[in-house]
Amino acid sequence: MFEYEDIKINYKEYGSKKQDSIVFLHGWGQNIEMMEPIARPFVNKYHILIIDLPGFGASEEPKRIWKLDDFVELIHKMIEKLDFKNVTIVGHSFGGKLALMYALKYDTRKLVLLASSYKKKIKELTTKQKVLKSLKKIPGLNKLSGIAKKHIGSTDYKNATPMMRDILVEHVNTDISEEVEKIKCPTIMIWGTNDVDVPYEDGVELSKRIKDSGLITYEGCTHYAYLERLTQTISVLESFLG
Repeated sequence: MFEYEDIKINYKEYGSKKQDSIVFLHGWGQNIEMMEPIARPFVNKYHILIIDLPGFGASEEPKRIWKLDDFVELIHKMIEKLDFKNVTIVGHSFGGKLALMYALKYDTRKLVLLASSYKKKIKELTTKQKVLKSLKKIPGLNKLSGIAKKHIGSTDYKNATPMMRDILVEHVNTDISEEVEKIKCPTIMIWGTNDVDVPYEDGVELSKRIKDSGLITYEGCTHYAYLERLTQTISVLESFLG
């Protein structure tokens, strides 16, 4: 376990410190196991770090509401303290967003983005959500809006603890669309055309915003395209990592 801000962070480490490094970051609500299938083929050639992000897997959740920068700082501290060098970061969804933010702040050899989120989600309000919004405006009914939100919100929101719900809201409302244009390291993206969580169109846009990047399309695949075509993903990574 790695200790940071009085919380314990679970992680797995493979390979030698003499080798170049790859850090794997899972998506929201996931854990180390979701990244191991694409990490294990590289354990003999690279120094591998797979992290259970705070609040997921066997890692403790933060004791305050973390902003995404707090997650980035944790990742950087782990990379420094555990002596990982020449780091490539592979991130899925939420983990991809953290990977982008890391590359904006710290030296990064290469980036691999698997259906990475990066901008604020704007969705048309459903009838239930309109009711929730109305409840917030009525004096004395504010408390009811909190109860209603548990039943009306997304699956991620419903499954989260109160602390992680607040952090999820921070995540969803953090838009880095403009900032990503400053990323200079070589970047590849893998996206499924049937992704309903982070639409394929977002991938097309992101590939245009990052100059040294390429988008690899998996026709008919979902938000978990990288696992649905695991053999192809491993082959893509081998080629890109060189």
